[in-house]
Amino acid sequence: MRLFGLIGHPLEHSFSPGYFREKFQREGIEAQYRLFPLNSIREFPNLITKYPNLEGLNVTIPYKKQIIPYLDSLDKEAGQIGAVNTLVFHKKQGVSRISGYNTDMDGFFHSIEPLLKPYHRHALVLGTGGSAAMVGYALRKLGVDPLFVTRSTHPPAESITYSQLTPDELNYRNVIVNTTPVGMYPHTGEKPTIPYSAVGPNHLLFDLVYNPTETLFLKEGRKRGAKVENGYQMLCLQAEKSWQIWNTTT
Repeated sequence: MRLFGLIGHPLEHSFSPGYFREKFQREGIEAQYRLFPLNSIREFPNLITKYPNLEGLNVTIPYKKQIIPYLDSLDKEAGQIGAVNTLVFHKKQGVSRISGYNTDMDGFFHSIEPLLKPYHRHALVLGTGGSAAMVGYALRKLGVDPLFVTRSTHPPAESITYSQLTPDELNYRNVIVNTTPVGMYPHTGEKPTIPYSAVGPNHLLFDLVYNPTETLFLKEGRKRGAKVENGYQMLCLQAEKSWQIWNTTT
């Protein structure tokens, strides 16, 4: 039976196993999708040694950047983003090689594109991890200028700290994308620390979190008249793109 899976930590409430289980059953596919929680990315070589029949993996928090040194090749777009969420294992004459791709970009791009209005030209991206890098790349492709918000006291280029985030900044940057796990189940009582009083009807709030369906971040936006969207459609689109890559890449 074909074997696929997901690496990351934690994975207890992951979307992917249920999605692929239903897909395999619905389409009569002889395959299995398993969770492979890793306490450290250094456990990755042992994992692929233990499961030599792996055909593909998805990668989630916190390893989308950390996985790159373990790969033999990198898709051009994944290289430009600097983050990977899909791995393909190529086996020829007993030698295994691993290629990395970023299907999150495709999912996010096609999820947010229909929601953007002509006045959505500047964005705040909450977070600076692999998902934030992907979101920034996609926004630039859509003609939206991103500014990243970080908890670090020494923000990198194109970034500010949460303490530097003012209402005026939110008025100017009316697309806000949360790429952090803040507010994700089971910590549903949490939300990113931003000046929500500046959010209004011209804002678009997009949360990559999908569980719960509406995070406190999105609730704060909705009650102020903003357009809000969670990450569920993005996840479905990226999962289908991963499946396509696993079945067409050699």
